[in-house]
Amino acid sequence: MQSTPAAATGEPTLQLIYALSALVLCVAALSFAALNAEPVAIDYYLGQLEVPLALLLVTALAIGALLGSLVGFGRVLRVRRDMARLRRESRATEEEVRNLRALPLRDGH
Repeated sequence: MQSTPAAATGEPTLQLIYALSALVLCVAALSFAALNAEPVAIDYYLGQLEVPLALLLVTALAIGALLGSLVGFGRVLRVRRDMARLRRESRATEEEVRNLRALPLRDGH
């Protein structure tokens, strides 16, 4: 059994791209937080809260991502259910075709 060298499969290159992307994202997030460190007041019905603007924006982004993921998850579940139904129908149709092909031919004349 012959193994393929790691360089030929492209795995280290892909890992390097992921690592560099993560590094760039972290640097961008840190610089964003440093530029938006001033506190802002959030007024809600029961009181007021002061938080750094960067924290407020990151929290809003995280909540939006979570809600979007939940909506997407609902769609994924619906698509999986539809796929299962279509597979069952396909198997039933294939079985019917096999049964029809197995029937002896009769001359209708």
